[in-house]
Amino acid sequence: MSSSMLPHPRHLVAFGPHGGAHTVALRAGISMAVPLTALWLSGHLDLSLYAAFGAFTALYGRNHTHLPRLRMQTLAAAMLVSAVVIGTTVGVFEARQWIVVPVVAIVAALVTIVSNAADLHPPGALFATFAVAACASVPSTPASIGLALVVASASAALSLAIGVIGFAHPAARLRPRSTFSISFRDAIARPENVSTVARLMTGILIAGIVPTVVGIGHPYWAMVAVVAALSGPDATARLVRAGHRIVGTILGLGLAALLFAADLPAPATIAVVVALQMTAELFIGRNYGLTMVFVTPLALCMIELAHAVDGGALIADRLVETLFGAVVGIGLTLLWRSRSSTVVDP
Repeated sequence: MSSSMLPHPRHLVAFGPHGGAHTVALRAGISMAVPLTALWLSGHLDLSLYAAFGAFTALYGRNHTHLPRLRMQTLAAAMLVSAVVIGTTVGVFEARQWIVVPVVAIVAALVTIVSNAADLHPPGALFATFAVAACASVPSTPASIGLALVVASASAALSLAIGVIGFAHPAARLRPRSTFSISFRDAIARPENVSTVARLMTGILIAGIVPTVVGIGHPYWAMVAVVAALSGPDATARLVRAGHRIVGTILGLGLAALLFAADLPAPATIAVVVALQMTAELFIGRNYGLTMVFVTPLALCMIELAHAVDGGALIADRLVETLFGAVVGIGLTLLWRSRSSTVVDP
């Protein structure tokens, strides 16, 4: 292991540029608020997970101009809706806690290939694997699959519409155009991408099987944590990301505990979810650890909206499984080096 691979502690507290994050945060907030409010008004908050994952469409293409962003977000919407449907389908089976582990590994591999081929932003398979794993954790029926498809699709379609509204403004047409293209040949040809997919699938299998065997609740959080920890472009970035995931989750769980103690009614919880989503988007490009302070209670509040939960048990599970998933990611980063990484970092 090379010492140059290890991150300096200052990397954990470094801040990137603002990058116009306020416009992305606004789009993300509206995309989340509208479907959740509609479900609350219609008495169907149990479907809120499906709507929330569809709304994640708004997070893609933040630095692209309108038409290229629409193309990227359309691809992202197809992936997210498919992930919701796959997860809900897994939830039909009694053995869903075992079936979901290889399914998440396969989905993560496929989405990573697509992400690399299309140069998606944000990159990687985090949102899609989160959607599959979370939806699979909820017992469902065959009828739920159709509902999941309709709700997630409607939410994603709203995000697409919100993403192109700004094109009506004359100033939008004066911006230098960004591009969006897909090349699977280039993505598959790069050896480091093959190593990335193999490392990711290995991490998911370990992070999913061990908590399931031990019997820890919500084992999908360990899988999501390992995907996050292994999503950096190089070994140093992956170690920083794992550290951010651990520290940010611990701080975020403190905020989640305060929110659960407040015992907020559904409308207030929806407002909190929207506020957390917008705040997370303000910092995602600047410091991932700080982002996790807001993403952690956001994820727990999303679960609380859809189903009655024991807040204390939920917080404990989140802590244990995030730590385990991040440690698995750190271990694989230290032990599994691609050939290209070895050349750069001897």
